[in-house]
Amino acid sequence: MEEINIMKIGVLTDSSSYLTKEQCEKYGIDILPIPIIWDNKEYLDLIDIGFHEFYKKLNSSTTLPTTSQPSIGTVKKYVEKYVAEGYTDLIIITLSSGISSFYSNVLSVANEETRINIHPFDCKITCAGEADAAILAGRLVKAGADINLIMHDLKDLRNTTDVRFMVDSLNHLKRTGRLSNAASFVGSILKIKPILSMDVQNEGKISAIAKERQYKRAYNHIKKDFNRLTANMPYPIQLTIFHADDEKREAAWVNDYQASFPKVKVDQSIIGPVVGVHVGQHTMAMIWCRDLDSYFDKNGQPLLNINSQAVED
Repeated sequence: MEEINIMKIGVLTDSSSYLTKEQCEKYGIDILPIPIIWDNKEYLDLIDIGFHEFYKKLNSSTTLPTTSQPSIGTVKKYVEKYVAEGYTDLIIITLSSGISSFYSNVLSVANEETRINIHPFDCKITCAGEADAAILAGRLVKAGADINLIMHDLKDLRNTTDVRFMVDSLNHLKRTGRLSNAASFVGSILKIKPILSMDVQNEGKISAIAKERQYKRAYNHIKKDFNRLTANMPYPIQLTIFHADDEKREAAWVNDYQASFPKVKVDQSIIGPVVGVHVGQHTMAMIWCRDLDSYFDKNGQPLLNINSQAVED
């Protein structure tokens, strides 16, 4: 009698996805926390330091934090748990390799591991974009999709993902070396609001793509970008608006987008400590992609879609 190999697939992502506890439980996702280094002390993202606590400390501290990445040893400890629980496959979704070396550490572990098949996925983004990828993977696993379909759909989702955000100041991005075209912004120009993005379909690096003289103009610029880039997509769009401890601005953005784009599903999230180290308080961001529901039929079964179009900038 022919032996049937049953896949048991796990989904692991890092804390910069800022998934809620409820989302993790619902979709079967584990979180690997990223370390923050501050005054020679290590804080694990949203474990040793909370959301509001971080930004309060950022505003009052005379020293500034940096970030590290989970070590190869830490990744191996998580892998051990999946091996012990009989998993055959593990999808590890990381924040962009364009802003962190964590993906490289996962690749190293995957190349050495023989007891379980590790599938690293570089989502080329962070925060809500990374969360979208993890949720899609978790939903597909629960719906019984095989590993090939899951990895296919993750790549497809990445091809539909785009981001816009604005920071109060470029100083944090310059300080931590995460702004790829920092040299084009010499000094701090009063009232200049840079509009930033990430090249999700390329290297996943952060760059300033435009600048406006006022917050309102920058906001309108981003809104026009969103309208232009999503107007003729052959699939439904979902959008997540998220903030660095500025709930008032987030509420205003959400209300406006819900009114202006009634066909778009609008969600909310946060820019937590690890990403906040690099962008600072009051940053506002939005990430959009193909609606995750469109990867499933009306009965919740996975579809095989190979005709999605990448977002064009």
